[in-house]
Amino acid sequence: MREVKVQGERWFPSTTPFSEEMKDLWGDWYCDSEIGKLRDVIMRKPGEEIKFITENNFGDFRWKAPMNFKKAQQQHNELTDIYRSHGVNVHYVEQQREDRPNALFMRDQVFMTPEGAIVCRNGISARRGEERYTAEALAKIGVPIVRTINGDGWFDGACGMWIDRNTVILGTGARANHEGVAQVEYELRNMGVTDIIHFQIPYGHAHLDGLINIADKKTAVLFPWQVPYDVVKQLLDLDFNIVEITNLEELKWGSCINFVALEPGKIVMPSGNPDTKGKIEDAGVKVIEADMDEILKGWGAIHCMTAFLNRDPIGGTGS
Repeated sequence: MREVKVQGERWFPSTTPFSEEMKDLWGDWYCDSEIGKLRDVIMRKPGEEIKFITENNFGDFRWKAPMNFKKAQQQHNELTDIYRSHGVNVHYVEQQREDRPNALFMRDQVFMTPEGAIVCRNGISARRGEERYTAEALAKIGVPIVRTINGDGWFDGACGMWIDRNTVILGTGARANHEGVAQVEYELRNMGVTDIIHFQIPYGHAHLDGLINIADKKTAVLFPWQVPYDVVKQLLDLDFNIVEITNLEELKWGSCINFVALEPGKIVMPSGNPDTKGKIEDAGVKVIEADMDEILKGWGAIHCMTAFLNRDPIGGTGS
């Protein structure tokens, strides 16, 4: 028998960046904006857990009122029908704790990046544990999890917002602390993000998407009285057109800024906000409306329910 001479270790590491391998090894998952053509989302259809809210405890969860189960499911289905009619694949978190009624607000569980998902750790204890089932669903469909917020950090996904491939807004407040933001920032900078816009979310607000959102490549919609000057100044420096929404009724009760862009210049927003709709349309953005009055009883709407998994890069085929 011929002797085989082994000359040292023959397994050499690949030096290919993760981003170049991801599509072949994991799947087509990517997000670097709020507006690139939407391809995939992950959601949680209102399940048995929303029945946990009753007339006796809805105040403990900071809801306006208990939801009608069938109506909430109907409104959720109508939104996903809009997504599918625009070519969006809708994935679901199938399992959830029955004492976590806010689980339908999936944006808070995931902040998506160009290289995979950051699984969040909610700021309030009444929501912690939802992320376990989110991670399970992400793993099932092959989305890489690049980090789970850990240690002393907490961060809701709706405390982060993409502006462009180089720029992200990260907010601190009741739902994200400095340690949680630092963990997110570390991962983003590792992926090439160069500019972090820090946003101190005011007392009385949970997330960014009740105060600011992106509707087109250079169009931001915001509540001017509670968005810091430094944030707006940086958007202006990037040549953004600012659409100022000042109708307090629509902002507070209609969640008019809580919309999702289907592609640059086309959004789906909660119905019943005519003043806001008119201003956004005047800025050249096409608006599709969806009834959300039942979902709004939980102080959330379209953007809250939708965690992005895949958007075309800006300037790509979906622009």
